[in-house]
Amino acid sequence: MTLDMAASNPSYGAAASGSSFYAAMRILPRAQREAMFQIYSFCRQVDDIADSDGPRPARLAALQQWRDDIDALYAGQPPERLRDYTASIRKFDLQRDDFIAIIDGMEMDVPQDIRGPDLATLDLYCDRVASAVGRLSVRVFGMPREDGIQLAHHLGRALQLTNILRDIDEDAAIGRLYLPLEGLLHAGITNVDPAKVVVDPALARVCLPLAERARMHFRQADEIMARNPRRAVRAPKIMSRYYHAILDLLLARGFAPPRHPVRLGKWARLAIVLRYAFI
Repeated sequence: MTLDMAASNPSYGAAASGSSFYAAMRILPRAQREAMFQIYSFCRQVDDIADSDGPRPARLAALQQWRDDIDALYAGQPPERLRDYTASIRKFDLQRDDFIAIIDGMEMDVPQDIRGPDLATLDLYCDRVASAVGRLSVRVFGMPREDGIQLAHHLGRALQLTNILRDIDEDAAIGRLYLPLEGLLHAGITNVDPAKVVVDPALARVCLPLAERARMHFRQADEIMARNPRRAVRAPKIMSRYYHAILDLLLARGFAPPRHPVRLGKWARLAIVLRYAFI
């Protein structure tokens, strides 16, 4: 489970046009916009492999092929599906290691479904599937190197933790549980069976500390964005405000079952775009 990436390419259609990612990227100049759509198209494709119901060995082989293709791209022999990436990699100095980290993150779900990872493993997962995407993105946005790395670190984790809290039931339905083992044990939950954890009365005691951890990362990201030029942080600000609003809705709803899905309405999304893109 990665960041919402259904909008990784304009061809994904109407569903894409309503996403936070699509709204944030459409405000960018053309070269930056095209590079971002390439990054997220890559993410979408490897994410689809990890989340498919195909045999695990076949999924591992498909992810390894993506590693081989990334290596070929950086060796100057891009395969057909990555040929258009060459110009963006040169223009924005996109790093091979970040593409590989994303693949490694997707692969963490493949040998066996993640269930109750310890905090160190959860943080590694967030770094690979979210912050690595951020490290590629901040280069496209034109942020200074150190602030860009720190923004990717904090905002990636904030967004991914929000995703985990939002998608508890959806993930459990496919046998996954991203809530940290330490939090489960502290709440008195000793089982990591997703179907049992999501109906446990103590679930909120696991989710609330994770929400506070996400808030801390949002605060750190805000501090970094506040000291950088507006043009370089418009897109990440839109993503941040969108996901922060989702987190607020989750906390207002609570985590006791039954949990209704949480979504940000069309007008709320539009208000965020107008405020941070144009005002």
